[in-house]
Amino acid sequence: MPDSNPVGSIPVVLNAKAGAGTGAAAVSEAFARQGLHAQLHVCEAGDAIDGMLDTLLAQRPRIVVAGGGDGTVTSVAARLLDSDTVLGVLPLGTLNHFAKDLELPLELDGAARVIADGAMRTIDVGEVDGRVFLNNSSLGLYPRIVVDREAARRRLHLGKWPALARATWRALRAPHALTVTLHVDGATLRRRTPFLFVGNNRYTLQGLEAGRREHLDGGRLSLHVLREQTPLGFLWLALRTLCGRMSTARDFESRTAAGFQVDAAGDAIDVACDGEVTRVPLPLRYRVRPRALRVLAPATGEAR
Repeated sequence: MPDSNPVGSIPVVLNAKAGAGTGAAAVSEAFARQGLHAQLHVCEAGDAIDGMLDTLLAQRPRIVVAGGGDGTVTSVAARLLDSDTVLGVLPLGTLNHFAKDLELPLELDGAARVIADGAMRTIDVGEVDGRVFLNNSSLGLYPRIVVDREAARRRLHLGKWPALARATWRALRAPHALTVTLHVDGATLRRRTPFLFVGNNRYTLQGLEAGRREHLDGGRLSLHVLREQTPLGFLWLALRTLCGRMSTARDFESRTAAGFQVDAAGDAIDVACDGEVTRVPLPLRYRVRPRALRVLAPATGEAR
């Protein structure tokens, strides 16, 4: 178990591409101001992180810090589940949803201070066929946008944001509906939907708090199935979403469960987990893993 106020050398897995203007030197300096030494391991992502973690975890560290966006944090967290090693987070990505729901400071010095303080929480994670997600997983619209965005970046040499805008516009103009069969809480439901969203705990999907969670330790997944839309209706939904006027009851069929199964036509389907898309064999088996992850977070307030 980690000390209540850990000091000394702490391994930091740092995504080289994360955090505009935030490099290894800035991280080292922020740790030093807290009386800590950052043992930096800078890598690109994916397999590089896995290989690095193999070496780190063989040393049985008390804490491993992930510096990057939600994808990097999830990659590190997945290797720490049900262990005594505690996750620290430096939110260096663009959106940092997980850090926000943990109520972590988004600036580097504040995040380093949380790591130095050493207050720990245990939280739930979601899982789909062995793939872990801290925030959410989805089928349909979002994975399609991500795949199209990456294809545009490769073929057309577009930047991340122009490619995202192009992919989003293309998806909204021609939404494709999936026919899915859901097995949840003993019921079998057949639905046509352009977008199926699974959250680790209950998400708010409307108003100013859209995309946020009140708790991270409720032991449930939230399942939201978007009702089928015409192309015009989909564009209107997107506009209402941007204005904070989306209605969960009107636009989604929602429920919570500890686990469920999703089936669809074909042998496999694109699945997004915390922004990373992979092709996964069908059927999909979702489950929550209650309090499987130890994470450093602000000591004030209850776990969100």
